[in-house]
Amino acid sequence: MSGQNCLVTNEWICGEYLRTRSQELMDATVQHVLITVVSVAIGLAVALPLAVLARRYKPLAGPVLGLTTILYTVPSLAMFSLLLPVFGLSPALVVTGLVLYSLTILVRNILAGLEAVPEEAREAARGMGYGSWRLLWEVELPLALPAVLGGVRIATVSTVALTTVGAIVDYGGLGSLILDGLDTTFKAQVLAASVLCVVLAVAADLLLLGLQRLLTPWTRAGRVPRKARRAASRTNPAPAEAI
Repeated sequence: MSGQNCLVTNEWICGEYLRTRSQELMDATVQHVLITVVSVAIGLAVALPLAVLARRYKPLAGPVLGLTTILYTVPSLAMFSLLLPVFGLSPALVVTGLVLYSLTILVRNILAGLEAVPEEAREAARGMGYGSWRLLWEVELPLALPAVLGGVRIATVSTVALTTVGAIVDYGGLGSLILDGLDTTFKAQVLAASVLCVVLAVAADLLLLGLQRLLTPWTRAGRVPRKARRAASRTNPAPAEAI
């Protein structure tokens, strides 16, 4: 009785709302997660070659960083308006906008990670006959992994929040529920969807932090990745003991 009354009296905290609208909340959460994951994955796939090019060809660094920064400053309404003629009212419109917003974070972090790779590690790998691609995949990227994953964490949390903007075109996941709740002054819906957004952001950050700790154990032990250490040891073997 009291549960039904909280819907009638439009209270912020309402268990009856969670019980009767659980499927609607679940569907919106799934859409929110899918849009976020796809956007960050595509953003990482685009940002990685851009950062590698900026690292290898120094004159490109300024234009690449400048362009991604300009994209980040475009208001979401203007961004969707510019993309609308190309993608129409579809999830692709939201995903593309979120990918463009994530580039400034991902490109800067990947580039910073690559630039922080010790030159001695590169020289050691070249001395072993590593080509540019093998040097990138087996030495530079493993050493840059902490900075790369740090950027992915920031971009993911930011994208979880920005996905709500997709409610403007009805593809905002939990943002659509928040917008509908604000239009109808449905307090329980606004609060539940907002709390779920925060929970998603915290859960994603903790998940990626655990992945980062799993993939970069040397950052806790003060060691270097095995492949880079092996390259250095083969090129600069330990001096033989005096006989």
